[in-house]
Amino acid sequence: MRSKLFVPGSRPELFEKALVSAADGLSFDLEDAVVPARKAEARIAVAAFIADTARQQAGNTGRKRLIVRSNAVGTAHFNDDLETVVVPGLDWLNLPKVEDPDEIRTVARRLRALEVERALPMPIGILVNIESPIGLRRVHAIAQADSRIVGLQIGFGDMLTGLGVSRDPHMLAHMRIAVRLAAAEAGVPAFDSAFIAIADKAGFEADAKAARALGFAGKSCVHPAQIEAANAMFAPTEAEIKEAQTLLDAARQAGRQGVGAFTIDGLMIDRPFIRRAEEVLADARRFGLLGHATGEVAQ
Repeated sequence: MRSKLFVPGSRPELFEKALVSAADGLSFDLEDAVVPARKAEARIAVAAFIADTARQQAGNTGRKRLIVRSNAVGTAHFNDDLETVVVPGLDWLNLPKVEDPDEIRTVARRLRALEVERALPMPIGILVNIESPIGLRRVHAIAQADSRIVGLQIGFGDMLTGLGVSRDPHMLAHMRIAVRLAAAEAGVPAFDSAFIAIADKAGFEADAKAARALGFAGKSCVHPAQIEAANAMFAPTEAEIKEAQTLLDAARQAGRQGVGAFTIDGLMIDRPFIRRAEEVLADARRFGLLGHATGEVAQ
């Protein structure tokens, strides 16, 4: 999921436009983007749209990932959010401001019960937001709280703004690597925070580049204008694809010769490099950058 577009739950007129956008995933927001007086109507509108979209796109393997960002566990709105939005077609539930692994375990149990009660065909994943000092300190335990966790997402706005901390690149890198390593330990991807300066295209690209350099899989977008840059930044480059192809060709030759480690251009190559090359080509195929049959880079 290179790009995840936020869609305010109280703006149903935007739902269809978001659905036909180039974003890999849509995050219908019931939290910060919706004032308390409109949360009830927002959750009903979001649930109806997701269920209707699921019916229309049944069997379509290329459909967008549909996500709902609920209100935080323990708030007055969370229980109603959960009861309303657990419908066919909901892929992930995005939990904001998670600070304790027990929050995840509690939600996971309730999701299981609702899935059984409503005969949902697929389990709903949990995308966890890390956006407070406590959450960051406990991120490793949170990441492994339940097998339903499908990813960690860092949130710099809530993490830093209230503390009066500027978005210094070194500070952001420190927090990103903590989340990235916790996600790696749990075997799930990490997704980067939103960049709120919508008109600052260069700033968005620089922010996304810094996240990708630390192994993040994608980035939140607060406006459709950011989607193209996110999709480009978090997809393998042509050079990366060709390098991966070369490495895997060499690995196959080494395997035929019974060699476990080998060199390419003076670099020692072993299993971790081979695994990464396989991941690059898998991403390239997923994003339509590599022909399934020919293995050629798409032009």
